[in-house]
Amino acid sequence: MLGNVFLKSLRDQRRPFTWWAIGLIAVTLLTVLFYPSFQDSTDLNEVLGDDNSIMRAFVGDVEDLTSPEGFLNSQLYFLLVPVLLIVFAVSAGSGAIAGEEEKGTLDLLFSHPVRRSVVVLHKLAAVVVSILGLAFLIWAAVAVGALMVGMDVSLVRAGEATLSGALLGALFGAFGLAVGCATGRRGTTIGVSGAAAVLGYLVNALRPVADALEPARFLSPFYYYIGADPLVNGLDPVHAAVMVAGIAVLSLAAVAAFERRDVAV
Repeated sequence: MLGNVFLKSLRDQRRPFTWWAIGLIAVTLLTVLFYPSFQDSTDLNEVLGDDNSIMRAFVGDVEDLTSPEGFLNSQLYFLLVPVLLIVFAVSAGSGAIAGEEEKGTLDLLFSHPVRRSVVVLHKLAAVVVSILGLAFLIWAAVAVGALMVGMDVSLVRAGEATLSGALLGALFGAFGLAVGCATGRRGTTIGVSGAAAVLGYLVNALRPVADALEPARFLSPFYYYIGADPLVNGLDPVHAAVMVAGIAVLSLAAVAAFERRDVAV
């Protein structure tokens, strides 16, 4: 049963994954079902103001809130989807090593002939697979909701936008895993990861209203997630590659930190 850390990790996540799946499907579907209320309310665009309006920090660079793409970006993809996926990813990533270490269950893994690097990479793989699973369910809920309300939106583009969100979530999951491997403390890991996510969001969201933040946008993972507007233009391969590279670098950092540190078991 413990011979494969990846399968064990997936099994351990099955209960929280189920509840997260139910919640994400419900939130996504209910949001899309509200689209008919927005569709004919063209006066909603007045709340956007000009390009420097502070409202854009919460809805993104949307030109028309009543269009299918504008509605989905402003109500789902700019804030709700990434935040929820990041919260799940950080929770799973912080619990993968630091959580088990605090619970004293790592000794069960180390009682088997398995290398530390294998444990870290298998646990990261389980986190990534779970995030991809949740992202697929979000996309499926968008597809079902769009069909129910007659929303004319490309489901392929919606899939690409959701995949971009999954990559963002996986990036923060890998970050949480790396911090957990370095510290062995889940509370510290959640705090550091949460602070990094908030900072990254603010840098990207506030750059339209704060010119000083414009050069820093390339440091924000949120820029690579939604800066190219994947719902309209498709997934930008360069931006996706940056996030994948970040995940790879953080996974190597997690392995290095975990192999050097004395673990409390």
